[in-house]
Amino acid sequence: MKPSRVVFTALAGTLFATAAFADPVIYVAAGSANKVLAVDPVANKVIKQFDGIENPHALVTTSDGEYVIAGSLKENRDKTDANAKPESTIYIVHPAHGHVMSTMPAVGMIHHQAITPNDRYVISTHPTQGAISYADLQGDEGVKMLKTGPSPNYTVITKDGKTAFVSNSGDGTVSEIDLTSWTVTRQIKVGGFPEHMALSKDEETLFSINPRGGNVSVISIADGKVLKELDVGKGAHGLGLSEDGKTLFATSKKREVLVAFNLESGDVRELSLSPAPYHLEAVQGTGKVYVSSRKAPKIWVVDPQKMEVVGEIAISGEGHQMALGNL
Repeated sequence: MKPSRVVFTALAGTLFATAAFADPVIYVAAGSANKVLAVDPVANKVIKQFDGIENPHALVTTSDGEYVIAGSLKENRDKTDANAKPESTIYIVHPAHGHVMSTMPAVGMIHHQAITPNDRYVISTHPTQGAISYADLQGDEGVKMLKTGPSPNYTVITKDGKTAFVSNSGDGTVSEIDLTSWTVTRQIKVGGFPEHMALSKDEETLFSINPRGGNVSVISIADGKVLKELDVGKGAHGLGLSEDGKTLFATSKKREVLVAFNLESGDVRELSLSPAPYHLEAVQGTGKVYVSSRKAPKIWVVDPQKMEVVGEIAISGEGHQMALGNL
């Protein structure tokens, strides 16, 4: 389905109405299954799926939980045009209606996404383009590109919606972006190959995982300095904060563990998960941490207080980015 002015006018009028999460679900980008899954966080099972979404790796939801936006990792190119740029797709799904309501084209594969607090822009990272894109969901701006650095991977946004941070795994930097002007204001040198990130609750500290180094960099945002590194192990990948901001979670695919760092006491706990724990999401309001496997079609449901598995969710494909929403 191609985007249209009519669709986006209607979307702008309905997308941002305040609503409670009456029927909360966890949405999962299911990658090679070519679909987005809706998971019941109480029953721990997939209750709906949305097909026709080509290799989704990135996924966000609007703040009212009503809409799901997914980004495709697959690049398509017009082979008849030697100058054609590789294109991927941004999908806007309305779960209550049960289908993709519109699409937007983007240049280059999409790895991860973030959404501004006012739900206006979806930011996608495009590692093959050395850039992010920002898609306007409310106005006429369409999808625009902004260069950040080699192989941008992940984006986090401050609560006031004025600043974003983008990890560039190709040169060991994090780009600070002014979202009022859409300009890069600072390149923070963090070393290694930064990928997934998280912001502390007070937004004074940035956490960035380094898969090749097997650690998490703890970065002072004020002066752009790496304060310390937390050891995770080879194949470090997923990263997320507990709802209260006191615990940082990380996964190691090769050590096959979920690691929990108490940011106040310094205590470290581990939970063995096999095979290959991958993406993780500490979903607000559920009191649980969801961890996907890179090698098996399942998601572990973890009680973060006890650090034990309290359920498993069978899925198709593999679990990539996850987010809370409505159905």
